Amino acid sequence: MATSAGLPGFNTPAVGFEQPFAMLEACHERVERTLTLLSRLRSYLREQAVDDAARQAARDVLRYFDIAAPLHHEDEELHVFPLLLARGAPSVVALVRQLQQDHVHMAADWAAARGALAALADGSAAGLSAQDEALLEQFAQRYGQHIQAEEGTAYPSAQALLGEGDLRTMGLEMAGRRRSAP
Repeated sequence: MATSAGLPGFNTPAVGFEQPFAMLEACHERVERTLTLLSRLRSYLREQAVDDAARQAARDVLRYFDIAAPLHHEDEELHVFPLLLARGAPSVVALVRQLQQDHVHMAADWAAARGALAALADGSAAGLSAQDEALLEQFAQRYGQHIQAEEGTAYPSAQALLGEGDLRTMGLEMAGRRRSAP
């Protein structure tokens, strides 16, 4: 079982916070890679016993969705969504309200699903139950749809409303949150 470090192209080309929307999209690439790792782990466990590689893959998935993903959601909640709610077209406002609900549902999905991965990671589980599989699948599906909506509509709409100074401020604030994160 390959860990995230073994996935081809896992390292996203350097994107800096001076380009905040490129950074948000790079985060989506890491989400998708981590979801691919999760899918590979799930497939692996259907045919193999839990081993060191499987435990490490579970730890990698946990680390990403426990630490990086919440920061990414916070970036959107602070910089993208309020702007679109205030100045977006009615259809964009409706989409943002759905994206906000997605964040709530994804957090709940992750809270429900992460226990199975934590048990794999610490060696206390011998595999995934059908219920664990369903929870992880729901989490992955919701994330995939969410990313499409953000990149297809929300990000371009927000970018069109921001000037260079706004983008610079947004990038500096995003970078600052990561420096102060645990």
